[in-house]
Amino acid sequence: MSDHSLPILENLPVTLEPDMFMRTLLRELSGTLQDVIGIDEAKGFISVVGQRMGEQINEEYCGALHVPRLTRHQVAQVLVDLKRRIAGDFYVVEESDNRIVLGNRACPFGDMVIDRPALCMMTSNVFGVIASENLGYAKVSIEQAIARGDAGCRVVIYLQVTEDSQAAEGREYFQT
Repeated sequence: MSDHSLPILENLPVTLEPDMFMRTLLRELSGTLQDVIGIDEAKGFISVVGQRMGEQINEEYCGALHVPRLTRHQVAQVLVDLKRRIAGDFYVVEESDNRIVLGNRACPFGDMVIDRPALCMMTSNVFGVIASENLGYAKVSIEQAIARGDAGCRVVIYLQVTEDSQAAEGREYFQT
């Protein structure tokens, strides 16, 4: 007798679902990278993934908006929208010719990001690629991060090389 259903398992209080599984997987993967090869190298690996994702997301938004390039205002709105779509809570603090400043109250990785600052490279690279591909240059500085124990995130995307951008710690991105 072959019973393909598993009625005894259907009502078990197991909290396994796709979103939490993926967040846990990324947390453990980034933690393992940080522990085995170090945080700087882990950031490097994660930044490659973030760059590729940034390129894909940028193409998708430009296509959906039917434009070859986004304006500065559109870049700011796209950065907020893409994070909103993946359960982040980013918002524009400031927008000028020199920079876009974003705040954030909720990380898309949820609590899984705590003590995993290498995951912030996803944000840096996605934001940096989108800003630089559309505006020519970006330097992303993550001044505050939930991953590092801050209450929220503060991300500054410098759009021009200035004294402030040169003094800021961060990663630079250039249009390809």
